[in-house]
Amino acid sequence: MKGRVLVIAGSDSGGGAGIQADIKTITALDGFAMTAVTALTAQNSLGVANVHKPPPAFVAEQIRVTLQDLGADAIKTGMMADAPIIEAAADALDALAPSIPWVIDPVMVSTARDRLLDEDAVQSMITRLIVRAAVVTPNMMEAEVLTGLAVTTPDEMAAAGKALLAMGAGAALVTGGHLEGEAICDVLVRPGGVERFESQRISTPHTHGTGCTLASAIACGLAQGLGLPDAVVRARAYVCEAIRTAPGYGGGHGPLNHAHTVKLF
Repeated sequence: MKGRVLVIAGSDSGGGAGIQADIKTITALDGFAMTAVTALTAQNSLGVANVHKPPPAFVAEQIRVTLQDLGADAIKTGMMADAPIIEAAADALDALAPSIPWVIDPVMVSTARDRLLDEDAVQSMITRLIVRAAVVTPNMMEAEVLTGLAVTTPDEMAAAGKALLAMGAGAALVTGGHLEGEAICDVLVRPGGVERFESQRISTPHTHGTGCTLASAIACGLAQGLGLPDAVVRARAYVCEAIRTAPGYGGGHGPLNHAHTVKLF
């Protein structure tokens, strides 16, 4: 059931989010992960200590050599760091992957509230990536920044999703981990309508990398031929179990158990 996913995102030295979470997720779901690294972060469960960004041309070269040789069935973007890196990556994807579905996770702030995207890069995110997305997967705060709308309820999440479609996205999954209450509601907006996915909140601080993990799981599903709703259902189930069985590492927001699908004998 292999599906090739090229992930364009930042590296997390703590292993809980970013490229590390993406590779673990795609591998655990029997896909094949490839990467183009947009940033090196020095971080752990407590926060981001430092960020080092490679030249934009090098990000584009990683994309180019990977696609020209190995190909891809889906593209997933995560932390894109700044506008020049977004522009370089988008140019490469426009040239080499125009018909491959793009899953755009508009990473802006880490779980520990550290900023991961320059403020002046938001417009580039919208005009170069979101307009080409098969699906964009913002959390509620990211949806507010992208659309300028208040996003505090499931109805407002749906309105933000519709606004993202109006910007050019093929679909939008607005995630509701920041909702109040015992239930979590994610809202999928497509041209055909709105669908809500609900699950019971798991009481734990160990949620580092949930957005990266969910988006990569969706990208893997699309790469393997699943329709978007089925890819979302499988991805949510995978993330819920990864949170429920989190190993409890670190003194802050710890990582998930990405390997829960792996059976050892």
